Amino acid sequence: MTPIHMSLRSFSLPKPIARLGELAYNLWWSWHPLAPDLFGWMDEVLWQQVTHNPVKFLQQIHRSKINGALQSTEYMALYQRVFAEFDTYMEADDTWMSRTYPNLLSQPIAYFSTEFGLHESLPMYAGGLGVLSGDHLKEASDLGLPLIGVGFLYREGYFRQRITEDGWQEAINEPLNLSELALLPEVDEAGRQVTVHVELPGRGVTARVWRVQVGRVPLFLIDTHVDTNDPTDQQLAARLYYSDLERRLQQEIILGIGGVRALRALGYNPVVWHMNEGHSVFLSLERAVEIVRSGRTLEEAREKISRSTIFTTHTPVPAGHDKFPIWLIEKYFAGYWSELGLDRDDFLNLALEHEPWGDMFSMTLLALRFSAQVNGVSELHGQVTRRMFAHLWPTLTEDEIPIRSITNGIHTFTWLARRMAELYDRYLGADWRERLDDQPFWDRIWDIPDDELWAARRHLKRQLGGFVRERARDLWMRGGTHPVQVVAGGVLLDPYALTIGFARRFATYKRATLLLHDVDRLRRIIHDPARPVQFIFAGKAHPADDPGKHLIQDLYRFVKEAGLGGRMVFLEDYDLNVARHLVQGVDVWMNTPRRPLEASGTSGEKAVVNGVLNFSVLDGWWREGYNGRNGWAIGEEQAYADTAQQDAADAKSLFDTLENDIVPLYYERPYDNRAPSGWVRTVKESIRTMLPMFCTSRMLKEYMNEMYVPAAQGSVSELLP
Repeated sequence: MTPIHMSLRSFSLPKPIARLGELAYNLWWSWHPLAPDLFGWMDEVLWQQVTHNPVKFLQQIHRSKINGALQSTEYMALYQRVFAEFDTYMEADDTWMSRTYPNLLSQPIAYFSTEFGLHESLPMYAGGLGVLSGDHLKEASDLGLPLIGVGFLYREGYFRQRITEDGWQEAINEPLNLSELALLPEVDEAGRQVTVHVELPGRGVTARVWRVQVGRVPLFLIDTHVDTNDPTDQQLAARLYYSDLERRLQQEIILGIGGVRALRALGYNPVVWHMNEGHSVFLSLERAVEIVRSGRTLEEAREKISRSTIFTTHTPVPAGHDKFPIWLIEKYFAGYWSELGLDRDDFLNLALEHEPWGDMFSMTLLALRFSAQVNGVSELHGQVTRRMFAHLWPTLTEDEIPIRSITNGIHTFTWLARRMAELYDRYLGADWRERLDDQPFWDRIWDIPDDELWAARRHLKRQLGGFVRERARDLWMRGGTHPVQVVAGGVLLDPYALTIGFARRFATYKRATLLLHDVDRLRRIIHDPARPVQFIFAGKAHPADDPGKHLIQDLYRFVKEAGLGGRMVFLEDYDLNVARHLVQGVDVWMNTPRRPLEASGTSGEKAVVNGVLNFSVLDGWWREGYNGRNGWAIGEEQAYADTAQQDAADAKSLFDTLENDIVPLYYERPYDNRAPSGWVRTVKESIRTMLPMFCTSRMLKEYMNEMYVPAAQGSVSELLP
């Protein structure tokens, strides 16, 4: 165990419920079905107002509400039950990991990611990469893996989104109040906060280390907001994904090099190092320096490091692979390459990439050269990645290139609606939570009565409608909002119409406006008096992505049209809370990436577990999940040389399928108005075939079996003191 410990904050709580403070600082509560009730039961209004943030909640709750809970036998019984389950979970010595790899229980796995999406109360994520990272940590906790997360503490989080009347996205950056977050400083035995030091040109930067506890897994966050730092350096970790290349390089130096030093300062010596994307690849250089100092050559160090290092790449889009101009690398590493025993040219050749506009230093190439195990995040993405980097293995065929794929999954308990979980409890048996990735087990889904499944789905859609209308009301009360924006925000949402959701990052390749290719046909579909259809959109574009912001503007201007009657909705300020309501409450989840640019995508997987059907391009995970009976495909599995032709073909497929298959099936009602059997049959087939395939339980076991165990066997740890 590490000698470092957390500095625990306390709350003024009566002794019988004093452990609520402990629970507030462990994100386990966020995926336990009953734990949130310990807070919401006392004051539901405040619980909603503080964005389900238990730390802020306990700071603000009135003593009378606490006294009311103490006097309630129902509440105290709930308290005892939740903490009994919490203690059983935290102290468990019978986990999948302990049963499968007991010899590796004490061998730490370091997992580096530039963002972690754990909960809306910790807004330190931008999109799918962060949410995947958060789900990875939660599942590692559930399975008992000795995982350690490393990332940044972003004091301004990701931006808040506001849409103007004209549809333009405005980015609002608000400093977070760290005292209100589930963050704890790591302190040494003398009570001093743990810090690390990283050299930048002409100065040093000091970074503090904080902890977020994710069940049994610690996540360590690096924070440069230290008084001794230059004011500019204090802002290094303020925001995600700076557009300025030099700022971004500084961040990646702090994350990679500083992250290794942080783990050393905390007493950890990982046997496996997993880089989730290339942002943290400088960790391999720092580990190489450690080994070279012990008398080994760089090539010996690289060989040892690569055997214990895993690199997961998440994008087939070239812009998603960080590259830096040579002059910038020279500026920041001129004093570093000598520590590796290299001169300038040898150092640059580690990751040199020739571009038409000049030579660049590629983080992805560096990661590939220091990682023996590399994976994409879906089968198709693995193929695309092998093709992208085939030039690095000129003597191998494409199939022989050592880049595999492990398809992303989702942490089921984070995304599963309580109403659906209760249904599973009644009909699948008490042990279904332990059998998420047991494919044959999920044949039991057919035992759920159609009417009960349909009733659960209608309940979740009503919940979504109420949530959307309350947001529209808040938008109206905020002031300075045109009435048409309130309509665009969902105030007229119909709780019984077929509802289709589209929510994700507004990158151009995701084609959020594909639906606008035939607006006349779209109008006819949504206004069919007997079979109306409504669409809910949400998502953000990066503040520097003007093409993405123009997509939002084009869509928003269309959504505002009075002739649409409020059947097109755009929800501003997309976050995990909005995402949870959408993937639980819509009837259909639509995804329209330009194939094959969607590496995996996971939002549709979150919809599956809630009985929401997918309607998507055959890209990423959906290409593996779709079987012709569990949802609908947009377009064909074919390559296009011309994107306009591809967009036109996919738009036609979208409208044909929507009009001829999806809408008729949804509105098919038996004479006694019972559940539409065809629709419910498709829902059951979707859950049966895809929930066990696309959960993090399956995903983490694959990482452990196929990558972590071999990496642990090739670990460099024995070379370090």
